[in-house]
Amino acid sequence: MSKLPAPLNNLPLPIIGSPLFIISNPKMVIAQCISGVVGSMPALNARPAEQLEEWLIEITETLAAYNKAHPDKPAAPFAINQIVHKSNDRLANDMAMCVKYKVPIIITSLGAREDINAAAHSYGGVVLHDIINNKHARKAIEKGADGLIAVAAGAGGHAGVKSPFALIQEIRQWFDGPIALSGAISTGDAVLAAQAMGADFAYIGSAFIATEEARASDAYKQSIVDSNSDDIVYSNLFTGVHGNYLAPSIRSAGMDPENLPEGDVKTMNFAGGEGSKSKAWKDIWGCGQGIGSVSKVQSTADYVSQLKREYGVARQRLAERDYA
Repeated sequence: MSKLPAPLNNLPLPIIGSPLFIISNPKMVIAQCISGVVGSMPALNARPAEQLEEWLIEITETLAAYNKAHPDKPAAPFAINQIVHKSNDRLANDMAMCVKYKVPIIITSLGAREDINAAAHSYGGVVLHDIINNKHARKAIEKGADGLIAVAAGAGGHAGVKSPFALIQEIRQWFDGPIALSGAISTGDAVLAAQAMGADFAYIGSAFIATEEARASDAYKQSIVDSNSDDIVYSNLFTGVHGNYLAPSIRSAGMDPENLPEGDVKTMNFAGGEGSKSKAWKDIWGCGQGIGSVSKVQSTADYVSQLKREYGVARQRLAERDYA
């Protein structure tokens, strides 16, 4: 196992809920943490920017009260995702809020910055940086990140193309710190498989969209329940960066998911009505390939309980096999 920093030690389950743009919210984060997985959300989900402090107060106070009432079974820590890119003019203020409230885990995306890492380290926070290849992984660690989120093929939203086997193998040749694996993970069996190939944690996103606490439309949630990996489309049309999206949402926007052009159409006028506009994430729904196991919309607590049962069964099944 890796050398794990304090916030990542002794988690009830080796699972991190990925930050879901627009969808994650304090209610969902709190439910994830209390259920035993690291809950997370993008700082940019708080709009206006002043709402971020309100949300951080809600999360920290609620989890503190829960831990006080349940000292023998404390909640998992939470994480805030920061988009570390020059286009994010909120980064400095959002990071200042994270420092003020001592957010245990910072997840950085779209760039690695030494000053952001140093800010998190100033109060004992841990930084996990998401990457899609070994080259970016090295740069993130060189700039002070504590761990990595390996975004492999099949992950929801902006995703890489590397096999998880290749990606984890290459990183583990030189890095012995914490790694979370992202890409089509939605069952307890897959969580154990991620650990077996060398990751410390599974990074689960799309399946959490189909939970009661998620701030997604009922149609979005039901589409995940009704779909499988055949319904996932990998395209760079909607943001300029390749990502995975649900085909039904593309059809609803008046496009053929099997014949998408290359390019970047951030705001699109489609056949949804005169003057209608379909936007990435809001109307074109991000989703990963692992949703075939999602059979219903349920509470976060029930979904995590399902993961825990599946993980336990998978471990027992593996222990009973004789490979001698």
